[in-house]
Amino acid sequence: MPPLEAGEPGHAVEPLLRAAAALPLAAVLGAALAFRPVRRGTPRRKPAVIQTQIILAVIGAVVMLIVGASLARAFGIVGVASLVRYRAKIEDPKDAAVMLAALAVGLASGVGLYAIATGCTVFILAVLWLLESLEPEPVKRFSLKISGKRVDDLRPQVEALLRGRAVRFEGRTTGPGEAAYEVYIPARLRTDRLSNAVRDLDPDGKIEVEWDEKKG
Repeated sequence: MPPLEAGEPGHAVEPLLRAAAALPLAAVLGAALAFRPVRRGTPRRKPAVIQTQIILAVIGAVVMLIVGASLARAFGIVGVASLVRYRAKIEDPKDAAVMLAALAVGLASGVGLYAIATGCTVFILAVLWLLESLEPEPVKRFSLKISGKRVDDLRPQVEALLRGRAVRFEGRTTGPGEAAYEVYIPARLRTDRLSNAVRDLDPDGKIEVEWDEKKG
């Protein structure tokens, strides 16, 4: 069946239907490759790398939807991609993939494929949201030291407070009037709020709380 010409009924619908089939399939196949079984002795894969591989599969589908059967568009994409230089350090590989996605939807917009550009942007945003929502929340590691006359009596309450704040901790050997822990807390959680909550456990307010962040 020959492709529809511009202006014919269904001219704008056909590319959308093609994209609706191609993008989810690319995401599923990319996920199959990214989540392939890890063989014994091979290094553990980082979540950001797995997510990037899935996004790149989607971007490849977007680029081919733009190119279609047009040789001129293919050469145009190669030419534009060769001009792209980004030398800043990128910590998250997904950010590099999103740059390619932005280039792809920009090319689609530039050649008049507005529906594909919009639909692909929405789909990529949905894939990113899904992947990042499954990513474990980053944590920070601290040494926590609590000292005061009533610390020994308040230790069970302190540990219950830490557990209630979704904090993982390990006790350390201490002396009388002192409690020390190695604490892992979500990156979004502020230590000053935890400090205030610990101090509130003592009616006299004579508890000292010290945090020392550990790197690595």
